[in-house]
Amino acid sequence: QVQLVESGGGLVQTGGSLRLSCAASGRTFNFYNMAWFRQAPGEEREFVAGVKWDDGRTYVADSVKGRFTISRDNGKSTVNLQMFILKPEETAVYSCAADRFPRRRDIAMTRDGYNYWGQGNQVTVSS
Repeated sequence: QVQLVESGGGLVQTGGSLRLSCAASGRTFNFYNMAWFRQAPGEEREFVAGVKWDDGRTYVADSVKGRFTISRDNGKSTVNLQMFILKPEETAVYSCAADRFPRRRDIAMTRDGYNYWGQGNQVTVSS
C-alpha cells in the first residue's frame, strides 16, 4: 500500500553531516508510524529513529541521540533523517520503513514491526 523511495545518501567525512529523505506514495502515508533503520556490513539491521503518525512524537536510538533528528512532513509525504557528527562506524545502508499497521500507538523498534521498506541508501563515513 505504501511505496518508499530514499535519497540523500553519499560519502562524508568523519564529523560531517548528511540529510536523508524518504518520499512515500499513497494517501495512507499519514496513518503510519515511520522509521529509519541501518545495516552495516556484516551486521544486522538496527533501528535508528522513528516518528509517530499522529502527534509527531519521536524516538531516537541512544547511539545517535543528540546527533540525529527524524521528522516528517505529511503535506509532502516525506520523512527525513538529519544526521550530524557522523562516525565511521555508522557507515551503513540506511532504509526508510513504514509500520506494519496503520495508526499504531507505539513506535516499533524492530524490523518485524514494519512491512514497507525503501530500497536503501548507502551512507559512507570516511576515516
